[in-house]
Amino acid sequence: MEQLITQLEAFSFLGNTGWQWSVALTLLIGTTLLIKLFKLVIIARLKKLAAKTVTDIDDIAVEIIDGIGKGFYTITSLYVAVKFLSVADVVGKAADLIFIVMLVFEVIKAITTVINFFARKYLDSEEGGGDGNKQNDALVNILRIVAKVFLWLIGLTVILSYLGIDITSIVASLGIGGLAVALAVQNILSDIFSSFSIYLDKPFEIGDFVVLGKDSGTVEKIGLKSTRLRALSGEELVISNKELTAARIQNYKRMKKRRVAFMLGVTYETSHKLLKAFPRIVKEEVKAVAETQWYNCYFKNYGQSSLDYEVIFFVKSGDFEKYMKIIEKVNLAIFKRAEKEGISFAYPTRTIHLDK
Repeated sequence: MEQLITQLEAFSFLGNTGWQWSVALTLLIGTTLLIKLFKLVIIARLKKLAAKTVTDIDDIAVEIIDGIGKGFYTITSLYVAVKFLSVADVVGKAADLIFIVMLVFEVIKAITTVINFFARKYLDSEEGGGDGNKQNDALVNILRIVAKVFLWLIGLTVILSYLGIDITSIVASLGIGGLAVALAVQNILSDIFSSFSIYLDKPFEIGDFVVLGKDSGTVEKIGLKSTRLRALSGEELVISNKELTAARIQNYKRMKKRRVAFMLGVTYETSHKLLKAFPRIVKEEVKAVAETQWYNCYFKNYGQSSLDYEVIFFVKSGDFEKYMKIIEKVNLAIFKRAEKEGISFAYPTRTIHLDK
């Protein structure tokens, strides 16, 4: 054995003895075998243990470890072997650079996995579905992209710093350039940040009917720069997100119930008995219609050609189409009952007296 070691030390290749090459090769093979053992045995057992637990934290840890690529393991094995050899400075720095690049890549990938995990948890915790969840998906995807860009910028900064490049001047230049760009596109950026506010605060969602000043319509799309409404007359309204966040919005889709108030006028020829019974008649007909909540009916005033009653009730729905159909049912029911009771509704009339 000593003779073999002596022969290996006597042999030289590329500035390293045969003994050094033997140790480096042993380290390469040993590291590779340990990694294989780690992948096949330890990670497999960790997966089984994680499957038995209730918490998801261990699952994400196993996912991160299992997601480490074969390239990183190969580079790590070669790096350990190369560090034992006497190599040129260029080769040593190249090995260090390759290892750091792979390490940064794996760290960024691990952090991205954690971000995706919490994003999924957030979306799963959101109740309901449909268009509201589509908004959440869009927002989460945007935040994922922003986070990935930010992480890669940090990773690039680490790599450049290792190469000895002064990143202070680069960061300063980017800051000045970024300020110039921000001033040039401040309106666009304002709309984008407003879209984040809409996504997070949710003053309205896709499918809601909203009123903004003189404009109204159903929300069809919420974009990064603008929101699109479909007006009742059919045309598409495109409104900037900045304008939306600054405006007062009436969201009719979120109404739990709608108040209905209207006037009914009966003729002056109506008897006192029927005038007194009319509020009860209206109440009975309104309450007979499904999804209504009765409030009251008052003999309000004497009109020029009618005795006026004010009728007030609520429709137990925020849906506009259902609201209109219920009002129609109530109106038809009141008219039919009035006709049956012999009550005549008044209309504008004028009596002219002629003196002969």
